[in-house]
Amino acid sequence: MFKVVIGLEVHCELTTNTKNFSAAPNKFTEYPNEYVSTVDLGLPGILPVANKEACRKALKTAMALHCETPDEVIFDRKNYFYADLPKGYQITQNYKPMGVNGYLDIMVDGHVKRVDIHDLHLEEDTASLEHFPKYSLIDYNRSGIPLMEIVTEPCLSSADEAVTFFEDLRDVFLFLGVSEAKSNYGQMRCDVNISLMEEGATELGTKVEMKNINATASIRQAIEYEIKRQSELLLKGEKVVQETRRIGEDGKTYSMREKVDALDYKYFIEPNIPSTPISDELKYEIKSEIPELKLERYLKYVDELKIDEYNAEILSKERKISDYFEEVLSYGSDTELAVNFVTSTVLGTLNKLEITLDEFFITPKMLSEVIKLVHSSEISLDHARKIIYEAIDKKVEPGELIKKQNLHQINDEDELLKLITKIMDENTEIVRQYVEDGNMSAINFFIGQTMKQSNRQANPNKSKEIITQELERRKQNAK
Repeated sequence: MFKVVIGLEVHCELTTNTKNFSAAPNKFTEYPNEYVSTVDLGLPGILPVANKEACRKALKTAMALHCETPDEVIFDRKNYFYADLPKGYQITQNYKPMGVNGYLDIMVDGHVKRVDIHDLHLEEDTASLEHFPKYSLIDYNRSGIPLMEIVTEPCLSSADEAVTFFEDLRDVFLFLGVSEAKSNYGQMRCDVNISLMEEGATELGTKVEMKNINATASIRQAIEYEIKRQSELLLKGEKVVQETRRIGEDGKTYSMREKVDALDYKYFIEPNIPSTPISDELKYEIKSEIPELKLERYLKYVDELKIDEYNAEILSKERKISDYFEEVLSYGSDTELAVNFVTSTVLGTLNKLEITLDEFFITPKMLSEVIKLVHSSEISLDHARKIIYEAIDKKVEPGELIKKQNLHQINDEDELLKLITKIMDENTEIVRQYVEDGNMSAINFFIGQTMKQSNRQANPNKSKEIITQELERRKQNAK
């Protein structure tokens, strides 16, 4: 019936020591107007100075998103008046953004979709407003914070695609270390542009913009509501108005104002900030700092390492976890065991102790040494986990505990047979149940006893094999 066309404008505050054009601290605070300067307030005679670290991080993000980057850094003035903009204009980028013509590949319903990016530009954030029935309050803490804006092409076609892009873009920011991207702090938010067009039509429908949405659930609600609202209007033969809307707590969108076009902003180059050339050497240096991103790692784990999709998603979700896992593998660890330990033992411990990976005592090298002992059947999987938990508790390397407690796994078949024979001789009734009644649970009983009396050092697989053989031998002798 109608084709849905969606474009996103994602805003992300960068992590820097100071604001984009002033020396005021770039910190989150709940106290209004705590971190402000004369530049942030737009007082007469002020002169902005571009933040080098913000420019570098914006360029790094643009490169990670496969954008074409400029040969110089220049800023522009975007002229409009609103209460959250003390100067009466915003310093932004229009003529030469930090990046153009980029893309980000995302995984939706098991398929890779390429989301084209029109541009990435660096600007200053505005002040925040709190409205009351008879007055409004302005907090300038946010004013001037370095803000990246990533504008996609109108190439998304569903709420699922839009939400996935927003979440994956957040992961890009976190992998690059350019922002904390905390939506609850307002560090990441987006404007959603949506229009409907009839199937087969060549021109886009009237665009409606929904402003400042910072939660993925709200993005989904806003898109789904607008699809329904615009569809109903078009089916009745009515026109969709080009406007800016907001989403309410009820999940519905409400009109705010008619939308203006870019021409109304009267852009011109910011005269108070000189152009700064970007050398090829600087570009190479920044590009060399870009790590593999989430989707690249996920596909590598699935295609090259043959890890199942569920665990590959867990291991590629966060850069620190992924880096930890890959370092464990770099020491020659068995892949399957490394996946098992990282996804269960490591992540389980982090959740249980409510700590970060930076606070985790077991290094990748320590874990790899334990994995090698398990892989060579020198210690059991069960013992390995217990040793890791004890090592965390006592802050002692696992290898030292294994030596001290003599926990190497018993693999000698003669030694195992001797122990199993003794256990069976002490439990003749259980043996009889197997021999005469064919009770297969006897095998599990003897496995449990063997593990218990060997202090769980007996190789469970070899023990089961020997137990089964010994029970069958006794069964044949009883005939």
